[in-house]
Parts: sequence; C-alpha cells; structure tokens
Amino acid sequence: MTGTPHLIDDCFLHDKGRMRHDDVVALITSRLGPVVGISSVRLDNLSGRLLAEGVEAPRNVPLHDNSAVDGYAFAHGDYAADNTMTIGPRIAAGDRPPAPLAGGAAARIFTGAVMPPNADTVAMQEDCTVSDDGMSVTIPAGLRPGANRRLAGEDVKAGDRLLVPGQRLRPQDIAALASLGKSEIGVFDKLRVAIVSTGNELVEPGSVAVLNEGQVFDTNRHMLAALCRDLPVATTDLGILEDDEAAISAALSKAAADHNVILTTGGASRGEEDHIVRTIDRLGKRHLWQIAIKPGRPMSFGQIGDCVFLGLPGNPVAAFVCFLLYCCPALRLLGGGTYREPRRYALPAGFAIKSKKPDRREFQRGWLETDDKGNTVVQKYPRDGSGLISGLRSAGGLIELGEDIRAVKPGDPVNYIPFSEFGITTG
Repeated sequence: MTGTPHLIDDCFLHDKGRMRHDDVVALITSRLGPVVGISSVRLDNLSGRLLAEGVEAPRNVPLHDNSAVDGYAFAHGDYAADNTMTIGPRIAAGDRPPAPLAGGAAARIFTGAVMPPNADTVAMQEDCTVSDDGMSVTIPAGLRPGANRRLAGEDVKAGDRLLVPGQRLRPQDIAALASLGKSEIGVFDKLRVAIVSTGNELVEPGSVAVLNEGQVFDTNRHMLAALCRDLPVATTDLGILEDDEAAISAALSKAAADHNVILTTGGASRGEEDHIVRTIDRLGKRHLWQIAIKPGRPMSFGQIGDCVFLGLPGNPVAAFVCFLLYCCPALRLLGGGTYREPRRYALPAGFAIKSKKPDRREFQRGWLETDDKGNTVVQKYPRDGSGLISGLRSAGGLIELGEDIRAVKPGDPVNYIPFSEFGITTG
C-alpha cells in the first residue's frame, strides 16, 4: 500500500451564492482527488475496482497467427493453382509453432492452433472433401486470401494502451488483463463511507409493528447504502442517532477518524434540534450550498480534517437525485476514479408542463415509451413531490430541463438520462 493522500483544505469553498448545477459539478471535479491508498489485488477480486495504474500490452494478442475454425490451412497461392491438396501435418491448439508447409499441402488445423508460417488461409472442415484414402483434401472454390485466419496482434498490438488510471474495471477489462498474463494489478483502496441518520422521529424498519404519531420509518439510510453498493466503496451503517448533541458529536468524531466520507440526509437547517449542523461547524468546516435545482436545493458539503461531509436533503427523491448528480462523482473522485459526464439523449416529450420556473434546472422522474405512431418518447411521472418514492420506482431515468426552459409541449425535445448512466440497472 502506498502513502495515503490528504484532502484539499476547504475543498468545497466557493464564492457564489446560489450555484447552478454546472457550477457545482465543476467545483467537485476540479477540487477533489484520491484520498485512499493503493493495493495490489488479484484478478478474482478486481470487478468494480478503480485502477491505479495504466496498462500497456507487453506483447501481441494473439501472439501468433492462428486459425479461427476447424479445417485446413494452406497457402492461397497454391489453392489458386489447384484446389485439391495433399494433407500435411495435424496442428491442434496448444501445439508448438509448426514448420512451413510443403508446396501444395494443406495442414489439418483446429480452432486456435498456430498457423504454419507460409499458410495464410483456412477452409472450414464442413466445406471440404477428404479423399477415401485420407491423403488429400478438396477445397471449395471462391475462398478469399486470409479467410478464417486470425492475425497476430489482431486483438491487441504490443505497446497498445489498454487501460488508464481511474478506470472502473469491468468483467471485459479483467479478461483483457488476463489475456496479457497479469494475475494482479494495483487498484485504489475502497473509500470508507459512514452513513448516518439523525432524528427522534426516525424508526428502524422492522423494529416496531405500528408507528406512533409523528414517527416515520428511516428510508434514506437504506437507500443510500444500496446506491453505494454500485460504487467501489466500503460502507459502515452508523444507524439512527437521536437528537442529542453530545451523542452526535461523539459519533461523528469517531466516524471522521475512521472513514473518508460521512454521508447524512436531512437536518440541514439551523433549528434547535439540528445538532448535526452545529457539530460539523464545531468539529470542522461546512459549506451550505443553495443549488439552483429541483429537487435538492439545500445541500451541505464540508469536512472534518481529511474526512468529507456530504449532507443530503431529507426528502427521499431529493436525496436520491442529489446522490446521483453530486455524491456519486465526489465518491468516485475521492476513491481514485475519473469523472464522466452522464450521457443525455435528446428525445421528444410525451408530456406537457405549462410553466417552469426559469434559472433553475429540474430533474423530473421519467421513462421511455412508444407512442401510437411507433416513435420513442419520454414520459414523466405525473406527480412531482420529492417525498414520493413511487416516482423513483416507476422511473427509468431523469428528465433534465435546463435553466432556460420555461414550458414543455408534447413533442418538444428534452434530455433524458437513463439510470444506467449512474450504474443503476433496470428491473
């Protein structure tokens, strides 16, 4: 493991009042970097991890020209003269590189086997006719030069850059590493994230059969833990903290010493019972952002030493949307990853919005469907409440309405961001 980098002091400090979405993303992506060490990890445990080193191919893949099918390998020049050839050596996958073929001969070859040095074409065995004595084979007419041959370096050439630092390793990337002969590689250690809820009104699901008046089940903590599972992070569930300043201070002090990030929801105001806000202000630094978006306007970002504090809104939809837009890239960057702007697909709206507030970016919940003309359109969940989990369950992505949009008519182009852009698969 390498030495652990330190967090930039005042990494969330800004000089703006109400920040636009693009300003927030720009600040996060420009000020945050890795705060974790690096470890060498074996192939079987690499899926989803963030690469800490670049990877170049030390050799061609495949190393030699080889056959793509079971059949007969030959020199196309011989085939042009006579399509009946003497059957030469038998070459199976894994055999050592063969000797050159004799003139007018075809080697019996199998998929993946190394081609003879002077052979350049392979005929599929089912298209060939072998003589009764097994000594010769007739190749069908019309084969082009190089048919059914895989070239050395066809997949990867020596010196090619395959992977870059910060890239999240997918199963296909692990296959590429294995094809180079690598058994392990350096990746960033998992970011340690503590998730906590605060509030006397919160009740752990399953702990009681019936809620008392004024109580609600804690949904956000479990939702955030599930969202974090799609990232290369290790989470700690700190449970529900009561509205007691001493208890909150002790819990957050310990969490800051043991974790890279503390993630909370709600309690962003300065009321008498908002102890978490005062605790962050006393232990470290907190910057309350007023973001010009809907849902999710109030967010708190800050730090306790080298531990980042991310304070999300309390409403589930706002917490979900802000996690995708801001926490997800922050966690990736802190964990050694790179930022990739989510792709937007401009598609016609299948809904109408009579009036939208200007100078504010909105992220509605929506999905794709086919209209009566066979066209793909974006449909919006009919209710906008930021506490409606049913809207998240119905949606397949976010409908992004820019600051300049004041109304939407059916057929107007709108940007649709599938949840898959944030690593969330559809059911």
